[in-house]
Amino acid sequence: MINQDTIVLLKQVPLFSRLKDRELKAILKSATDKEFKAGTKIVSEGDAGVGFYLIISGGADVRRGEERLARLGKGSFFGEMSLLDDAPRSADVIATEDTRCFVLTPWAMKGLIAAHPEVALGMLAELARRLRETDRALS
Repeated sequence: MINQDTIVLLKQVPLFSRLKDRELKAILKSATDKEFKAGTKIVSEGDAGVGFYLIISGGADVRRGEERLARLGKGSFFGEMSLLDDAPRSADVIATEDTRCFVLTPWAMKGLIAAHPEVALGMLAELARRLRETDRALS
């Protein structure tokens, strides 16, 4: 169940860190809570993106083929790019242990951005940070 602990985690996500509790509660009403068993593929590379995921408990690996790109844990998130466009997922995300996620769909996010444009600014800042991090890693 999504609760006050989820609000605390949302506040740590750059996309949502500027929002007030009232706005975060509105997000929670639009989201779902999903559980994944260890070894389950949460999202698949090449599939259409269907939302933003915030790990509430557990952990997952981001993989492209056999290569692990990142290890995710409680408070980590992924799928924010799918909220901006309809492009396919860029990697697999596989639960490494039993994992619970907060999931926000693109249509719920679009309504949120219309009501709270500052969410879009937070998303852009996070995407720029990740792009710079990737660029440094490849240099």
